[in-house]
Amino acid sequence: MRDPRFWQKDGLVPKLLSPLSLLWRAGACLRAKTTTARHPGCPVFCVGNFTVGGAGKTPTSVALFDVLSALGRHPHFVSRGYGGSIAGPHRVDPDLDDASKVGDEPLLLAHHGPAWISRERFLGAEMARDNGADAIILDDGLQNPSLIKDCSFAVIDSNYGIGNGRVMPAGPMREPLISGLEKVHAIILIGDKTPDFITNLPASVPILRARIVPVNGDRFAGKNVVAFAGIGRPQKFYDSLASVGARIVATQDFDDHHVFAPDELTALRMTAAKLDAELVTTQKDLMRLPSDSRNGINSLDIRLVFEAPDQLSQIVKTVLADG
Repeated sequence: MRDPRFWQKDGLVPKLLSPLSLLWRAGACLRAKTTTARHPGCPVFCVGNFTVGGAGKTPTSVALFDVLSALGRHPHFVSRGYGGSIAGPHRVDPDLDDASKVGDEPLLLAHHGPAWISRERFLGAEMARDNGADAIILDDGLQNPSLIKDCSFAVIDSNYGIGNGRVMPAGPMREPLISGLEKVHAIILIGDKTPDFITNLPASVPILRARIVPVNGDRFAGKNVVAFAGIGRPQKFYDSLASVGARIVATQDFDDHHVFAPDELTALRMTAAKLDAELVTTQKDLMRLPSDSRNGINSLDIRLVFEAPDQLSQIVKTVLADG
């Protein structure tokens, strides 16, 4: 589903829906009070966000994996496995598993390092620890009360910020900003803009600025492409393609985590053939395509680059030293 437009700015509709936000918050509070939080016995680094929708958690998790590995740790990813049918705990095999079983994000993460899916986050972290992990990277789960985190990062898309700042369904927030800030060691702000709420944060909240950088952009420079994406904010993907010099002749948006039907892929191939263009999608969308359907479809691969990489490394070192 797409974010409702009224989530972006405050107005009459968000105000009318605000009483329902109290129910959402009450449910989250009840869950926290009735859940016993546990720690797996090795450091847990959570990469989450304050809002629903894509903000850049997956490339941030990969960047954190690289930092921990450079420090001599053996990190494992743990994810809920959204969109997959397996409850877990299950170690993702990138050669045998598909997104219908484990979800697109864990499958993508498994191409970078050991990844586990588990609806019960603690059990996934426990299994990772028992299989050699000495650090856990929790992909999402900032609002999940079952696993004790040693360090949490909130990832923010600088173009979107926190929308109208209201809690669902009146806005995109998963929880009030104040309670979210209490949980995080730092905010990772992805993009060149500075949302208004950032300028009002206390100086005690570190802001780590970063940007998405295409890895294989030369592959598409100067070429006609038909771009399609089933992610939270497809325009970010199209902007990245345009930034490397691709000539985007057509686009097709799908819902976030969309499962592509054969007739949809056939229609996309016909459009590309008619326009003498290549089919290009995101890494996550490529993970959701069956292996035998990926022929002739390429992905724009990305990585996260920090303006000051030492900031992230220093936070991680401090957390590891503390415990």
